[in-house]
Amino acid sequence: MQVKISKRAQILKPSPTLSVTALAKRMAAQGIDIISFGAGEPDFATPDYIKNAAHQALDQNFTYYTAAAGIPELRQAIAQKLLKDNNLTYSPDEILVSAGAKAALANVLLAVLDAGDEVLIPVPYWVSYPALVELCEAVPVYMPTSIENNFKITAAQLETTLAQLHHPKALILNSPNNPSGAVYAKEELVAIGEVCARHNILIISDEIYEKLIYDDRLHYSIAQISPEIQARTVIINGVSKAYAMTGWRLGWSAGPSSIIKSALLIQEHTLSCVNSITQKAAVAAYTTNDDSIEKMSQEFARRRDYLVTALNQIPHVTCPLPAGAFYAFPNIAYYFEDNNRGINNSIQLCEYLLQEFKVALVPGAAFGADEYVRFSYATSIENIIEGVKRFARGLKALIEA
Repeated sequence: MQVKISKRAQILKPSPTLSVTALAKRMAAQGIDIISFGAGEPDFATPDYIKNAAHQALDQNFTYYTAAAGIPELRQAIAQKLLKDNNLTYSPDEILVSAGAKAALANVLLAVLDAGDEVLIPVPYWVSYPALVELCEAVPVYMPTSIENNFKITAAQLETTLAQLHHPKALILNSPNNPSGAVYAKEELVAIGEVCARHNILIISDEIYEKLIYDDRLHYSIAQISPEIQARTVIINGVSKAYAMTGWRLGWSAGPSSIIKSALLIQEHTLSCVNSITQKAAVAAYTTNDDSIEKMSQEFARRRDYLVTALNQIPHVTCPLPAGAFYAFPNIAYYFEDNNRGINNSIQLCEYLLQEFKVALVPGAAFGADEYVRFSYATSIENIIEGVKRFARGLKALIEA
């Protein structure tokens, strides 16, 4: 018997970031010396105080189903975090705990999108944004940016784009950005928020890299602009990046109660609830003062500075200094113009570099920006030093006669 696969499933493609990481791991398991810049996760251990909270929860047999929205003490801890860090007031009922930020985003999109709704997505974008929008039978509308404007959209660009649409519904904004590391300043967000308010656009603000910002910059949430903007914004965040808890799988959404309640209904019928032990660990993450985030951020800044300097020393490579997250996004378009392998896109380039120079990168095509590749500097400085050397050798070999 052959069952026809649904159209929504047929349009989905494997995650390029997960695919690169998986291939690099398979090659490494075969004894091949691979240096991977693919993983979007800190290479630090989860802090001990968080792990201890998980052990304590196990010892207390906290191993049963929880409320689908999350345990009350965790939602309260998240509300306190939003007040303390972002000067935003939310009740626990306006917060939904999900199995990672990706699941939080999926629940929200399923709650607000109908077939044919248009969702604005700045380019470069995190790989799952378009897929999740299409899964809802909605339409991604891409807004290009460039290295010259630090990979950020402008309010004027947003206004122009909205004027051309028929069913605009939402804007997905990601600051700090994956893959570019771009961080929107307060004045930029104010201008964007004003446009969204005029056009009745929902803002979905992905702030998962909030704690990883460099050079004395400050994170500013677009929901902080005004009560009016907060009322049309859903914040997506979680513990994965800042607390080195990627495998624990816990993210959350905070926003208008009508949206959160609808997203909760979807979660009740799909996920049920997040792992109970993970929730207790997350409570500790949000309620315990510790210097682990600061130490991790300082180390990421050191790696960033070395990596970006080294990349910009490679002929015909241009890489801006990322303001946040832990990615560098260099332009390598020159090497598509005339090379001895017939390589003309970032996917082919990354395959070549992995197979012949044993360095794993994520192609820019995965983020809608084919002239770039993404480096994750969530790896040791020793790996960065050696990996950039391999990258440089690979590019040089492409243009040698």
